[in-house]
Amino acid sequence: MSASVTPCGWTREAAIASLRKRLIRLTDGEHSICKVAADRGIFCRGFRRWNDHEFHARWKGLLGASTHLTRSQMEELADLWQLAEQVSQKVALVCDASLDDRTACRGWKEFTDLEIQSFCSDLTGQAQGRLP
Repeated sequence: MSASVTPCGWTREAAIASLRKRLIRLTDGEHSICKVAADRGIFCRGFRRWNDHEFHARWKGLLGASTHLTRSQMEELADLWQLAEQVSQKVALVCDASLDDRTACRGWKEFTDLEIQSFCSDLTGQAQGRLP
């Protein structure tokens, strides 16, 4: 089976490896990359890529429905869930966890080759088509 190649010639695996290396440097072990990405407006934008309705719809299966918690409080719970998932699966980023379709995000599988390429270009500051 051949490796998936992004539209500009990067292999998906190489682009993800580059992203992983950069994203791990941004986490501190107390916050998931989803929280970091949301706070910094980078990568996939983490929890902030979803409006309130979509955030609730994606996370209620894991966190339950709440009528009294704020979005910020729900994000804190989601962040803790992400960190617990990282620990339980022994991965450095929740993106690397084996997640199924019932979770809020499916990790790297959530993104197309073009999105991975764009994230990589954004974080490395290099022109598209050149592996960092």
